[in-house]
Amino acid sequence: MSKLVLITGGSRGLGKNSALALAEKGSDIIITYHSNEAAAQTVVKQIQALGRKSAALPLALDSLDNFPVFVKQLTQLLKNEFSRNDFDYLLNNAGIGIHANFAQTSVEQFDTLMNVHLKGTFFLTQAMLPFLKDGGSIVNISTGLTRFSLPGYCAYAMMKGGLEVMTRYLAQELGARKITVNSLAPGAIETDFGGGAVRDNSDLNALIASKTALGRTGLPDDIGKVIALLLNEDAHWITSQRIEASGGMFL
Repeated sequence: MSKLVLITGGSRGLGKNSALALAEKGSDIIITYHSNEAAAQTVVKQIQALGRKSAALPLALDSLDNFPVFVKQLTQLLKNEFSRNDFDYLLNNAGIGIHANFAQTSVEQFDTLMNVHLKGTFFLTQAMLPFLKDGGSIVNISTGLTRFSLPGYCAYAMMKGGLEVMTRYLAQELGARKITVNSLAPGAIETDFGGGAVRDNSDLNALIASKTALGRTGLPDDIGKVIALLLNEDAHWITSQRIEASGGMFL
Protein backbone atom coordinates (compact mmCIF):
# COMPACT_ATOMS: atom_id res chain seq x y z
CA MET A 1 0.00 0.00 0.00
CA SER A 2 1.26 3.48 -0.88
CA LYS A 3 2.05 5.91 1.91
CA LEU A 4 -0.62 8.56 2.49
CA VAL A 5 0.26 12.08 3.63
CA LEU A 6 -2.04 14.75 5.08
CA ILE A 7 -0.69 18.25 4.39
CA THR A 8 -2.32 21.34 5.88
CA GLY A 9 -2.16 24.42 3.69
CA GLY A 10 -1.26 22.45 0.59
CA SER A 11 -2.79 24.66 -2.08
CA ARG A 12 0.21 26.98 -2.48
CA GLY A 13 3.76 27.75 -1.39
CA LEU A 14 5.72 25.25 0.64
CA GLY A 15 2.71 23.00 1.16
CA LYS A 16 2.15 22.69 -2.58
CA ASN A 17 5.80 21.96 -3.32
CA SER A 18 5.97 19.44 -0.50
CA ALA A 19 2.88 17.71 -1.86
CA LEU A 20 4.38 17.44 -5.34
CA ALA A 21 7.77 16.29 -4.04
CA LEU A 22 6.15 13.57 -1.93
CA ALA A 23 3.94 12.49 -4.83
CA GLU A 24 7.02 12.17 -7.03
CA LYS A 25 8.44 9.82 -4.39
CA GLY A 26 5.33 7.64 -4.57
CA SER A 27 3.02 8.94 -1.82
CA ASP A 28 -0.69 9.64 -2.10
CA ILE A 29 -1.69 13.08 -0.84
CA ILE A 30 -4.57 14.79 0.96
CA ILE A 31 -4.21 18.55 1.17
CA THR A 32 -6.22 21.12 3.07
CA TYR A 33 -6.96 24.65 1.93
CA HIS A 34 -8.35 27.69 3.70
CA SER A 35 -10.52 29.31 1.01
CA ASN A 36 -9.05 28.90 -2.50
CA GLU A 37 -10.66 25.66 -3.63
CA ALA A 38 -9.66 26.23 -7.26
CA ALA A 39 -5.96 26.42 -6.37
CA ALA A 40 -6.29 23.29 -4.24
CA GLN A 41 -7.95 21.35 -7.05
CA THR A 42 -5.16 22.42 -9.40
CA VAL A 43 -2.64 20.86 -7.02
CA VAL A 44 -4.79 17.71 -6.78
CA LYS A 45 -4.76 17.41 -10.57
CA GLN A 46 -0.98 17.90 -10.69
CA ILE A 47 -0.55 15.09 -8.15
CA GLN A 48 -2.91 12.83 -10.06
CA ALA A 49 -0.93 13.54 -13.23
CA LEU A 50 2.05 12.02 -11.43
CA GLY A 51 0.06 8.81 -11.04
CA ARG A 52 -0.84 9.27 -7.36
CA LYS A 53 -4.19 9.53 -5.60
CA SER A 54 -5.08 12.93 -4.19
CA ALA A 55 -7.94 14.96 -2.73
CA ALA A 56 -8.50 18.30 -1.00
CA LEU A 57 -10.58 19.34 2.00
CA PRO A 58 -11.36 22.79 3.42
CA LEU A 59 -9.93 23.63 6.84
CA ALA A 60 -9.60 26.86 8.80
CA LEU A 61 -7.10 26.35 11.61
CA ASP A 62 -8.08 29.53 13.44
CA SER A 63 -11.45 28.14 14.57
CA LEU A 64 -11.66 24.93 16.55
CA ASP A 65 -15.38 24.82 15.79
CA ASN A 66 -14.43 23.67 12.28
CA PHE A 67 -12.58 20.57 13.47
CA PRO A 68 -15.52 18.17 14.06
CA VAL A 69 -16.76 18.76 10.51
CA PHE A 70 -13.24 18.28 9.17
CA VAL A 71 -12.85 15.00 11.06
CA LYS A 72 -16.13 13.75 9.64
CA GLN A 73 -15.17 14.75 6.10
CA LEU A 74 -11.73 13.18 6.47
CA THR A 75 -13.23 9.93 7.75
CA GLN A 76 -15.52 9.70 4.74
CA LEU A 77 -12.77 10.68 2.30
CA LEU A 78 -10.36 8.06 3.61
CA LYS A 79 -13.00 5.35 3.27
CA ASN A 80 -14.48 6.37 -0.07
CA GLU A 81 -11.42 7.60 -1.99
CA PHE A 82 -8.49 5.77 -0.40
CA SER A 83 -10.13 2.56 0.93
CA ARG A 84 -8.56 2.96 4.36
CA ASN A 85 -9.21 4.60 7.73
CA ASP A 86 -5.79 6.08 8.48
CA PHE A 87 -2.80 7.91 7.01
CA ASP A 88 0.97 7.56 7.45
CA TYR A 89 2.35 11.08 7.65
CA LEU A 90 1.14 14.49 8.86
CA LEU A 91 2.73 17.73 7.66
CA ASN A 92 1.61 20.70 9.77
CA ASN A 93 2.36 23.39 7.23
CA ALA A 94 -0.59 25.81 7.19
CA GLY A 95 0.18 29.25 8.53
CA ILE A 96 0.10 32.99 8.02
CA GLY A 97 2.72 35.71 8.26
CA ILE A 98 2.18 39.03 10.00
CA HIS A 99 5.04 41.56 9.98
CA ALA A 100 4.88 44.10 12.80
CA ASN A 101 7.48 45.51 15.15
CA PHE A 102 7.04 44.58 18.80
CA ALA A 103 5.78 48.04 19.84
CA GLN A 104 3.16 48.10 17.08
CA THR A 105 1.88 44.48 17.35
CA SER A 106 -1.82 44.52 18.19
CA VAL A 107 -3.73 42.09 20.35
CA GLU A 108 -5.68 41.04 17.25
CA GLN A 109 -2.48 40.28 15.32
CA PHE A 110 -1.03 38.34 18.25
CA ASP A 111 -4.23 36.31 18.72
CA THR A 112 -4.46 35.56 15.00
CA LEU A 113 -0.92 34.18 14.94
CA MET A 114 -1.48 32.20 18.12
CA ASN A 115 -4.80 30.73 16.97
CA VAL A 116 -3.32 29.45 13.72
CA HIS A 117 0.24 28.47 14.57
CA LEU A 118 -0.13 27.26 18.14
CA LYS A 119 -3.71 26.60 19.24
CA GLY A 120 -4.95 25.42 15.87
CA THR A 121 -1.96 23.20 15.14
CA PHE A 122 -1.97 21.77 18.67
CA PHE A 123 -5.61 20.72 18.62
CA LEU A 124 -5.67 19.63 15.00
CA THR A 125 -2.73 17.31 15.67
CA GLN A 126 -4.57 16.01 18.72
CA ALA A 127 -7.64 15.33 16.57
CA MET A 128 -5.50 13.54 13.97
CA LEU A 129 -3.84 11.10 16.38
CA PRO A 130 -6.51 8.39 15.94
CA PHE A 131 -5.94 8.54 12.17
CA LEU A 132 -2.12 8.51 12.26
CA LYS A 133 -0.68 5.04 11.82
CA ASP A 134 1.69 3.59 14.40
CA GLY A 135 5.17 3.93 12.97
CA GLY A 136 4.17 7.09 11.14
CA SER A 137 5.66 10.58 11.24
CA ILE A 138 4.77 14.20 11.92
CA VAL A 139 6.70 17.19 10.60
CA ASN A 140 5.89 20.67 11.92
CA ILE A 141 6.95 23.65 9.81
CA SER A 142 8.83 26.17 11.96
CA THR A 143 11.08 29.02 10.82
CA GLY A 144 14.72 30.10 10.85
CA LEU A 145 13.49 33.09 12.87
CA THR A 146 13.52 30.95 16.02
CA ARG A 147 17.35 30.91 15.74
CA PHE A 148 18.11 34.36 14.34
CA SER A 149 16.17 37.59 14.92
CA LEU A 150 14.89 40.15 12.42
CA PRO A 151 12.79 43.23 13.30
CA GLY A 152 9.07 42.76 12.85
CA TYR A 153 8.79 39.04 13.47
CA CYS A 154 8.72 38.76 17.26
CA ALA A 155 5.16 37.46 17.64
CA TYR A 156 5.43 35.13 14.63
CA ALA A 157 8.71 33.65 15.84
CA MET A 158 7.31 33.21 19.35
CA MET A 159 4.54 31.00 17.99
CA LYS A 160 6.98 28.93 15.96
CA GLY A 161 9.20 28.60 19.04
CA GLY A 162 6.21 27.13 20.85
CA LEU A 163 5.70 24.74 17.96
CA GLU A 164 9.28 23.52 18.33
CA VAL A 165 8.67 22.83 22.02
CA MET A 166 5.51 20.94 21.10
CA THR A 167 7.57 18.90 18.65
CA ARG A 168 9.85 17.62 21.42
CA TYR A 169 6.97 16.74 23.70
CA LEU A 170 5.10 14.94 20.94
CA ALA A 171 8.22 12.97 20.05
CA GLN A 172 8.44 11.81 23.66
CA GLU A 173 4.75 11.02 24.13
CA LEU A 174 4.23 9.34 20.74
CA GLY A 175 7.43 7.36 20.86
CA ALA A 176 5.58 4.36 22.30
CA ARG A 177 3.64 4.23 19.02
CA LYS A 178 6.92 4.46 17.08
CA ILE A 179 5.78 7.81 15.64
CA THR A 180 8.57 10.26 14.90
CA VAL A 181 8.06 14.01 15.26
CA ASN A 182 10.39 16.69 13.93
CA SER A 183 10.28 20.37 13.08
CA LEU A 184 11.65 21.81 9.86
CA ALA A 185 12.79 25.44 9.96
CA PRO A 186 13.04 27.07 6.52
CA GLY A 187 15.07 30.21 5.99
CA ALA A 188 13.89 32.96 3.67
CA ILE A 189 11.98 31.39 0.77
CA GLU A 190 10.68 32.96 -2.46
CA THR A 191 6.93 32.43 -2.04
CA ASP A 192 3.86 34.66 -1.63
CA PHE A 193 4.14 34.20 2.16
CA GLY A 194 4.05 37.52 4.03
CA GLY A 195 3.08 39.39 0.87
CA GLY A 196 5.88 37.87 -1.21
CA ALA A 197 8.55 40.25 0.09
CA VAL A 198 11.47 37.82 -0.28
CA ARG A 199 10.37 36.91 -3.81
CA ASP A 200 9.41 40.36 -5.07
CA ASN A 201 11.71 42.83 -3.27
CA SER A 202 15.01 42.65 -5.15
CA ASP A 203 16.93 44.62 -2.51
CA LEU A 204 15.72 42.34 0.29
CA ASN A 205 16.41 39.27 -1.83
CA ALA A 206 19.97 40.43 -2.52
CA LEU A 207 20.58 41.24 1.15
CA ILE A 208 19.46 37.78 2.27
CA ALA A 209 21.53 36.12 -0.45
CA SER A 210 24.61 38.01 0.76
CA LYS A 211 24.06 36.66 4.29
CA THR A 212 23.52 33.05 3.17
CA ALA A 213 26.39 30.59 2.85
CA LEU A 214 25.09 29.11 -0.40
CA GLY A 215 24.68 32.56 -1.91
CA ARG A 216 20.97 32.80 -2.69
CA THR A 217 17.54 32.85 -1.11
CA GLY A 218 15.61 29.61 -0.86
CA LEU A 219 13.12 28.27 -3.39
CA PRO A 220 9.96 26.28 -2.57
CA ASP A 221 11.45 23.18 -4.20
CA ASP A 222 14.37 23.34 -1.74
CA ILE A 223 11.94 22.79 1.13
CA GLY A 224 9.68 20.31 -0.63
CA LYS A 225 12.63 18.02 -1.27
CA VAL A 226 13.68 18.12 2.39
CA ILE A 227 10.14 17.27 3.48
CA ALA A 228 10.21 14.29 1.12
CA LEU A 229 13.41 13.15 2.81
CA LEU A 230 11.93 13.44 6.31
CA LEU A 231 8.56 11.82 5.55
CA ASN A 232 10.21 8.62 4.49
CA GLU A 233 10.89 5.32 6.22
CA ASP A 234 14.63 5.85 5.70
CA ALA A 235 14.50 8.82 8.12
CA HIS A 236 12.74 6.93 10.89
CA TRP A 237 15.64 7.10 13.36
CA ILE A 238 15.35 10.91 13.40
CA THR A 239 12.94 12.30 15.98
CA SER A 240 12.57 15.31 18.29
CA GLN A 241 14.88 17.36 16.06
CA ARG A 242 14.80 20.93 14.77
CA ILE A 243 16.19 20.72 11.25
CA GLU A 244 16.99 24.02 9.58
CA ALA A 245 16.88 24.27 5.78
CA SER A 246 18.16 27.77 5.12
CA GLY A 247 21.21 27.36 2.90
CA GLY A 248 23.30 28.58 5.82
CA MET A 249 21.50 31.86 6.55
CA PHE A 250 23.09 34.16 9.17
CA LEU A 251 25.78 31.70 10.26
